Amino acid sequence: MKDLTPDRASLDPIEIASRDEIEALQLDRLKWSLRHAYDNVPFYRKSFDAAGVHPDDLHTLSDLAKFPFTVKTDLRDNYPFDMFAVPRDQLRRIHASSGTTGQPTVVGYTQNDLTNWGNVVARSLRAAGMRPGDMLHNAYGYGLFTGGLGIHLGADALGLATIPISGGMTPRQVRLITDFQPKGITVTPSYALSVLDEFAAQGIDPRSSSLEVGIFGAEPWTNAMRREIEQAFDMHAVDIYGLSEVMGPGVSMECVESKDGLHIWEDHFYPEIINPETGQPVADGERGELVFTSLTKEAFPIIRYRTRDLTRLLAGTARTMRRMEKVTGRSDDMIILRGVNVFPTQIEELLMQTPALAPHFQIELTQEGRMDRMRVLCEASDAGVDAHTREAAGAALSAAIKQTVGISVAITVGDVGAVPRSEGKAVRILDARPKG
Repeated sequence: MKDLTPDRASLDPIEIASRDEIEALQLDRLKWSLRHAYDNVPFYRKSFDAAGVHPDDLHTLSDLAKFPFTVKTDLRDNYPFDMFAVPRDQLRRIHASSGTTGQPTVVGYTQNDLTNWGNVVARSLRAAGMRPGDMLHNAYGYGLFTGGLGIHLGADALGLATIPISGGMTPRQVRLITDFQPKGITVTPSYALSVLDEFAAQGIDPRSSSLEVGIFGAEPWTNAMRREIEQAFDMHAVDIYGLSEVMGPGVSMECVESKDGLHIWEDHFYPEIINPETGQPVADGERGELVFTSLTKEAFPIIRYRTRDLTRLLAGTARTMRRMEKVTGRSDDMIILRGVNVFPTQIEELLMQTPALAPHFQIELTQEGRMDRMRVLCEASDAGVDAHTREAAGAALSAAIKQTVGISVAITVGDVGAVPRSEGKAVRILDARPKG
């Protein structure tokens, strides 16, 4: 793999500023953001007043802990536009969630918001190793989802040539990668595996492709999957993080030269880690739930938003700004099975250590009597894996899960293609247990 480390002279000065400079800027911007939200969003005025706090009560960064949290149900309850802080004629973009699990959440952007978003995504793409004039194959979904258009915005700001292919039509993805020869690809890690399968189906060695870096996000993925993708493509695989409620992609980014966690662009987003049970902040280095407050957003300020993502904050390395460790899972995606906490990433890690099995999987939860059951559907790594080898691989995976996670699960090893493929975020859990 090529050395894609950026020239430090090309970095934004704030990326390598002193911590004192960063924190002084954060405090100034945090005061503005709290005041902006309080003055222009009735929800925040009511929320702050109910908690007995006022924007003027913020004197230090630690004072933010006095202010109430915002959660996803607050956004749904104020559907569609009651969380906006500017008149509608100042909006230049609106995005929304799919709403498949309830009322959609709607977010909006002013022109300044779009400029800032483009700049942090451009900063992220540069940290991944992309340079002005490079070509980017953007396989994130376009539309109401922030992924595709958010990446495109940053690619324009950095001066890339973008292939806006979106997700789906996997054979065409491989053809355009082969024909256009882009340097980078932006895609969910689960869909990258589908693209990898298509390279094999077309008889093309992915290591012969032009790709030098893959920028993966929108779902948790493990370092084991990173190694699998890097080896298969002979390219760097780096993590990007974001969520629509906070901005979209580009809230934090892993630097290609270090690959040791995602540097948060702290000049625009203030992070906290809290104990998910008590809501109390924990020290840097301790694991907990990630909380974000926007520092510069005009249309849709967000104050102490509980992301449900589990991680920890660490000191900066390649940049001065603090890092967040790779997200290990979401508190609302955690499976509690017979009293044991299980995350899909734990299953993925063990699956990728099991020979003869492909990295595709899906977890099915059922109930027999009063007992919850888990079945992991996976598949053989190739069509040549015989029945005896499949059975042995399934038994080895079951034993590894029992030893590492502490639960007994059923394993079904299907043919190649048995696990449904995703063109965006993977559907990892099918919960067929009775509701209520």
